[in-house]
Amino acid sequence: MRVRLVCLLVSVGFALAADKGKGPPVGKAGNKALQIEATAYLDRAGVAQAVGGQLDEGIVVLEVKLTPLAGEKMAISRDDFLLRSFKDGQKSKPYSPSELAGSSVLRVGSRTASAGGVGYEERGPVWGGLGGPLGRMPGSGGGIGNSASTTEAVATIDEKKSEKESPLLAALKEKILTEKESAEPVTGQLYFLLEGKHKAKDLELEYKGPAGRIFVPFK
Repeated sequence: MRVRLVCLLVSVGFALAADKGKGPPVGKAGNKALQIEATAYLDRAGVAQAVGGQLDEGIVVLEVKLTPLAGEKMAISRDDFLLRSFKDGQKSKPYSPSELAGSSVLRVGSRTASAGGVGYEERGPVWGGLGGPLGRMPGSGGGIGNSASTTEAVATIDEKKSEKESPLLAALKEKILTEKESAEPVTGQLYFLLEGKHKAKDLELEYKGPAGRIFVPFK
């Protein structure tokens, strides 16, 4: 009986070690000009660990490493990236730190809504503060570039200056992928919004920039 108990404890220990060592999903892809490696944080616990604080449900954080291979400086821009989910057709461009943890005003067409957090669509644009109630704007048309619809509406963000910057906003600004020209590897985070739960195998990061077009799947 004692031998069986010891064996059982050893087996459980190995299983826990395997799960612990599994880590977040990683995707890699590239061409002759650029190599991209991205680590995905999909749940709130993983996101909190990656950014150093709690963000709203639906935020996906990608830690990316871009390695130029041509030996020449390459322009790095966050707008070159798009996160797509094959589960339901959602797609998202990267969000800025101030959209996630700062005060902002969203303008879609002739409509204006004030918000203290990040917005996403669920039959219509929905905006809410971090940990606060959500408010819905009128209308149920195309998405704000981050909805289940594949149609993207034009949206602009007017940022308000606050007297004191929150620690979370400061952390996001420090960790976000820096936009610059570089011939050396560049690392940083990208922040996306996808409604609902998505598995890594359903996601694909698309790059379309100076290095051409690269699709990065996750395992």
